[in-house]
Amino acid sequence: MHTSALLNVESTILDFWLLLKPKIIYLVVFTAVAGMVAAPGNIHPFLALISIICIALGSGSAGAINMWYDRDIDLLMKRTQDRPIPSGRVSAESALEFGIILGVLSVFIMAIAVNYISAALLAIGILFYVFIYTIWLKRRTPQNIVVGGVSGAFPPMIGWAAVTNSVSWESFILFLIIFMWTPPHFWALSLNKSEEYVKVSIPMFNIVYGSEKTRKRILIYSILLVLTSLLPSLFLKKVLLYLTIAILEGCVFIWYAISIIRFKSHSSQRKMFSYSISYLFSLFASIIFCSVDWF
Repeated sequence: MHTSALLNVESTILDFWLLLKPKIIYLVVFTAVAGMVAAPGNIHPFLALISIICIALGSGSAGAINMWYDRDIDLLMKRTQDRPIPSGRVSAESALEFGIILGVLSVFIMAIAVNYISAALLAIGILFYVFIYTIWLKRRTPQNIVVGGVSGAFPPMIGWAAVTNSVSWESFILFLIIFMWTPPHFWALSLNKSEEYVKVSIPMFNIVYGSEKTRKRILIYSILLVLTSLLPSLFLKKVLLYLTIAILEGCVFIWYAISIIRFKSHSSQRKMFSYSISYLFSLFASIIFCSVDWF
C-alpha cells in the first residue's frame, strides 16, 4: 500500500512537471543565461541563480496555462493526447491554478530580488504567450507562429536586464535571433503534422497557403536568421571565432531549408526541425563562449 501511494505521488509530481513544458524551459533558460553572460557588468551568483529560477518558473507558468487553454485540441491531436490534462492525470482547474501561481511568484520574486525591468520583461513574456499567442492568434491567423514568436524571444533580454537593469540594442539583437528562428523551426514541424492541425482547425501557414509556399517562406526566414545571427559580432569579445561558428552553422541551416524545397519529404522536414533545435543551442553556446575572457 505504501509503495503504491508513493508511486502515485511521484506520478503526480511528474505530471505537474510535464505541464511546464520542460523541453521549452531548457531552451528558455539557456538563452537567458547567454543574455546574462553577454551583458556588460556583473551579477552576484545568488541573484543570477534567482533570475534563472524565475525565468524557468515564468516559462513553465505560460506552458501550463497554454495546456489548460488548449486541452480541447490537445485531446484530438496524436502528439498531444498524452499530455497531463487530456489524459486525465491533472484536472484543468489544477493546471490553471498552478500556472497562475507560478507566474505571479516568478514575476514578484524577480522584482524584489533582482530588478523591476527584468521582472517587467518576464511579465510581458508570460502575458504575451498566454493572451496574444495562445488565446488570440493561435486559432485565428496563419501568422500565429510569426507574431507569437515574440514571447519566446524575451529570455535573453530578461537575462541581460537582470545584469544591467536595462534594455539595449545588444539584447534586442539576441531577441531578434530567436524571433527569426521561430517560424522556420515550427513550420518544419507543422509541415509534418498537417493532418492533425486540419483536424483541430488550427490555421497554420501551410494549411492556409499550402506546403510549397511554406517551404519557400522557411528558406526566406532561414536566410534572415543567418544574417541576424552575425550581428552579435558587434559586441562579443571573440569576433572572428563567433563569426566563423555562426557562418558555418548558418550555412547548414540554409542547406536544410533548401533540402525541404528540393525533396519535399517528411524526412527532410523532420531533419530541419531537429537541426533547428541544436542550431539554436549551439549558436547561443558560442555567444556565451565568445563573451568571456576566461576560456
